[in-house]
Amino acid sequence: LATRAGSSLEPEEHSMEPLAVPEEEEVPPVAPGPAGCQLFGYVGIEAVLDQMKIKTMKTGFEFNIMVVGQSGLGKSTMVNTLFKSKVSRKSSQPSQEERVPKTVQLQSITHVIEEKGVKMKLTVTDTPGFGDQINNENCWDPIIKYINEQYERYLREEILITRKRKIPDTRVHGCVYFVPPTGHWLRPLDLEFMRRLSKIVNVVPVIAKADTLTLEERAEFKQRIQEDLKTHAISVYPQEDFDQDPEDRALNNRIREKIPFAVVGADQEHQVNGKRVLGRKTKWGVIEVENPAHCEFPLLRDLLIRSHLQDLKDITHNVHYESYRVRRLNESNRP
Repeated sequence: LATRAGSSLEPEEHSMEPLAVPEEEEVPPVAPGPAGCQLFGYVGIEAVLDQMKIKTMKTGFEFNIMVVGQSGLGKSTMVNTLFKSKVSRKSSQPSQEERVPKTVQLQSITHVIEEKGVKMKLTVTDTPGFGDQINNENCWDPIIKYINEQYERYLREEILITRKRKIPDTRVHGCVYFVPPTGHWLRPLDLEFMRRLSKIVNVVPVIAKADTLTLEERAEFKQRIQEDLKTHAISVYPQEDFDQDPEDRALNNRIREKIPFAVVGADQEHQVNGKRVLGRKTKWGVIEVENPAHCEFPLLRDLLIRSHLQDLKDITHNVHYESYRVRRLNESNRP
């Protein structure tokens, strides 16, 4: 039999019809994408999201937050408001000796809180004594030492030959710095603290007890703080250098316009229009903590928990801890 390739025993001139030219097979269009491959049916790759969710719900995750500021700015109340539970250090009446510590003392308390089956091991580190002395020179040193100690603890576990399957993570993922509501410029103490700490941890500045300022004073104070941070090249969270794609950059730009957040903390409920709301009761009414028209606490909560919690952990591990790890390993390799 003759084939299209011309393998017949008959001479070609005996054929009355022209030889058929083989047609090129049509290649199905390839869907553009990183894999360069088009799926012809459902595979089930998206199920990995369910697997990750189930695993996270079983094992839980860790989140460590530090609050820094002078006494009386409502740090403990703000943390309790964030997580809607008593997670800060006990508010017992201190003695006269304990009321004003002579040096900065760091106190950490850990809780396991659960919501809709998701467990979170939350560690809150308070810094009583910070900025309370007449001479506050180098009062940030114990805080820097504590943060580096947590990096060192993680590094020692990581470089072991036989490592744990899950290394306990005590590294500080976010540091909320409480700025006193003076209405003026940032103090030298505030600038020096944020300049030093922003290099080793994610610093989120907030204006404490913002209900003591009028709306005009609040807007002007916020603008002055933004100018101070820009003038002194202080990069607070979210840092512009770590925006990975245009969507992240657009979202973070909107957040950066609002920083520092003017917040009000409250751990008591009040009746407003037939509803129980968290707020502070004054002679003029109730300041609702979760009302965006009253304060910017919802923005802070969304940043720390609802939208950027995983990003805080990622930057802590990939940027701040990584720079510490490289520095320490270089030091140990020097002759």
